[in-house]
Order: sequence, then structure tokens, then C-alpha cells
Amino acid sequence: MSNKKNKNKKPSGCGCANIPISVILLVLGGGYWWLNHQGGFAAISQLLPENLPIAIPGLNSTPAEVEPSTPTEPSVSTTPSLPNAPILQPSNQQASPTPETPETPLVSQTPAKKKAIRGIYISRYQITNNASEDKIRAEVRHYHSQGINTLIHGVWGNACTMYNSEVMQQTFDYKSCPNEFRDRWLDWLIDEAHKHGMEVHAYFEKGIKIDENSPIFDLAIERKWVVPGVDRTYPGVEHYILDVEIPEVADFFRDILVEFVQKYPEIDAVQWDDYLGYHAELPGKVDRTNKLTTFSQSMITAMKQANSNVSFDLCHHNPYWAKKYFAADWEKWDVDRIFIQAYNDKNFTAELDYVEKYDGIAISDEQLHRLPEIVANTKIKGILVFPKEDNPKDTASKLKQFSVK
Repeated sequence: MSNKKNKNKKPSGCGCANIPISVILLVLGGGYWWLNHQGGFAAISQLLPENLPIAIPGLNSTPAEVEPSTPTEPSVSTTPSLPNAPILQPSNQQASPTPETPETPLVSQTPAKKKAIRGIYISRYQITNNASEDKIRAEVRHYHSQGINTLIHGVWGNACTMYNSEVMQQTFDYKSCPNEFRDRWLDWLIDEAHKHGMEVHAYFEKGIKIDENSPIFDLAIERKWVVPGVDRTYPGVEHYILDVEIPEVADFFRDILVEFVQKYPEIDAVQWDDYLGYHAELPGKVDRTNKLTTFSQSMITAMKQANSNVSFDLCHHNPYWAKKYFAADWEKWDVDRIFIQAYNDKNFTAELDYVEKYDGIAISDEQLHRLPEIVANTKIKGILVFPKEDNPKDTASKLKQFSVK
């Protein structure tokens, strides 16, 4: 009976204990072989729902999202300049500041300071003479097509303005330089430039210097507004310097600059150059450095109070030469940007040490062969080109040809 009951009893569990060990090993080995030939555990993932990995922590980031934090391209310091912008450093340098330029929030910088410059100088008579609105706008578009992003256009020279000025009228009883300009020529130029993302910097040519062709020359001599002696800094031109230590002269320049930035509030910057200085070879051992600093600071402060959006720029000699030979201690003037003149090819390499510390370099069209080394130097923020042959269009064309090469 007992044997019969045992035969009718149903087995419990899976019954694995009744399976021979050889069979178990055979099943395990076959499963292992199948997984290896089907791609391992990757084959199992194919049987899971497609959206399952998204819900698993740590697996919801794609390679495309991670890639920007681990760039593989060379850093800016080893990247050559952009082929279409031969005279400024690559635009992505702002994203990778060098140790000399600590990173600061972009919102604290003015648009003018964020933008590297490819600028060309245009003398005050090269566009303005009897130029229609269509001609002026076409000129701007032409320079834009040549890769220029900044026009540094003359608005002042020889102690007179290239626009109708109430300050000139009240001071000298005439309103502008002798010229056939249209009253709104500068409005048209600024408007067209801004349409193309370009900047316009008002160039105060000759600064505080005049020559015998100035309409106020005789009056300045009569009023004793000039420093005794002749400034022969540049061969072929005898300049006389208006003495800004005289209150009436200082007030005149201050009022001119304030009037200009109020009359043209959309101008991006004003720029003065080494003609804001006293040449060291003037008669007498007179140190005018501190007086020139006081004048410049006062003029810049008044301009900023009238229109704080306008940048005050200076294109001058390096600080050593400027102070020693032009009484221009411009490091104390509180200028917004400074561009170092490097017109002397013999001292060019030495000048680059100064250029790298400031906002850019100014070269002449006779130094275009220097562009490769300038472009390769990523510490140079921008370049201004001065057409010595009085043909800015030709110079701009050469720049474009160079960029193609």
C-alpha cells in the first residue's frame, strides 16, 4: 500500500532535482553559446521597449549633448585667422579668453568693445564733396563688399567741421570747412553702415594742429591761440599748434566735441590721433604733459556726459614715444580704446610688443606685406589701415585680394 501511495503522489517543485546534471550543463552551455553569437546582452535589449533607456537615470544624455563640453578642436591660440577676415583675430576668441584677458560677463561690455575692427581711414574730402545720398550709400556698400567693418571718416580738420556747426558759427562767424557737402551726408553714411552691421568712427583729423590753409589761421595768430614755433613732425607740412592751455581754446574743443556727439547720437566712436599732442622740438624747454592730460580728461568727460554711448578712441604712438616726444601721457586720459601707430617699418617688430597690450594696430597701405604676421598674432585685436596714397578704395581692394590669398 505504501508503495502504491508513493506512485500516485504528485511531485512538488520544478523537479530540477530529478534532471540529470549532464542535461543541466548542456542547457547552460548552449545558452552561453547563443548569447555570444547574438551580440551578448545587446540581443536582450532588442526585446525591451524602445523608450525604456530614456527612463533610466544616467542614460538620457545623447553624445550630441555632451560633445560641446569636451571640444576636440585646437584652441584659439593655435588656430590660424579666418580666411575671410585677414585683419582681425578669429571671432571665437571671445569665448576663450587668454590669461592676459580675464573672462568677464559680456553684458558689462559695450557693443563697440566686443567687436574686433577691420577699419579703413577716409579723409574728410574723399566722399563728402558734392556727393548725393545715392553715391554715399553706394560708397558704404562698396567698402562692406571689400570686407571692411569700420569706416573711420574725417569730420574735422584744420580747425573746422565737415558739418554745419553752431559752435563754429558763434566762435568764428562761419559754420564749416569750405566744401560742397550735403547737409545730411553723415546721417546717410551712418544709416547705411548700420544697415550692413558696420560701424562709423568720426575721425578728428589734425586734432589741435592747423596749417596756413586753415580758415582760422589768421584769427588764431591774431588772438595768440598758437604755441610759439613751427611743428615739423611730418616733412612737407608746417603745422601750428593751438594752445589748449588757453581757456578759450580748451572750451572751443570741448564744445565742438559735445556738439558733435549730440548732433550725431548714433555715431559709434570718435577718434583722435597723434595730432593731439605737442611735438618735443618746439622752441623752449617747456613740459606741457600735465596740461595736455588735464585738457584731454576734461574734454573726454564732457563728451561722455553728453553721450555716454560713444566710444572715445585714440590712435597714437606707443606710450613711451607719445609721452617723451609729444607730451601725450595718454595712459592717464581715460580713453576707451587705443590703437598703436606702427607706420615705421624699421621699428615694426618692437611696436608689436605695445600693440598686443592694447586694442589694435594702425598700419599704412605700404605695410600690407606685414599682414601675415599680424594675422598670425592672436593677441592683436584689430587693424586700422591708413591709405597713404589717398585712395582708400584701392587699399580696400588690396585687402580683399590678400584675404583671398
